[in-house]
Amino acid sequence: MNSAGYKTRQKAVIEDLLIKNADRHLTADDITDMLKEGGNDVGRTTVYRTLERLVTDNKVRRFSMPQGDSACYQYISAGETCHEHFHLKCNYCGALLHIECEQMSLLSEHIAKHHGFAVDNLKTVLYGVCQKCAGERK
Repeated sequence: MNSAGYKTRQKAVIEDLLIKNADRHLTADDITDMLKEGGNDVGRTTVYRTLERLVTDNKVRRFSMPQGDSACYQYISAGETCHEHFHLKCNYCGALLHIECEQMSLLSEHIAKHHGFAVDNLKTVLYGVCQKCAGERK
């Protein structure tokens, strides 16, 4: 098989893994490890390169985390966009949740109206403890 075909196969394997895990946010390391566990030895550099291409093609959403945490990625269903909602990140398990809540929208409107500041919901991440981890910590 020529190298172009090999790269196409690797891209397809990575994209397939993301589609099958569309409900999860995965780091490049998660993806590399999952591929290896499934018998697909794809290098980390290839995973990063493919993820960036998929982000550019609007097939994958990239979430950048502050403080040097690894970015995480999620497959986007056809026509789906990450729109006006906030994100919650668990300090313990690293889960990244999308929250669409009228109260959060009202908060964003309040900040704009009373403080003259437009919140960028796509980059707004609130940190805390998810329900699962809170239950485990009791």
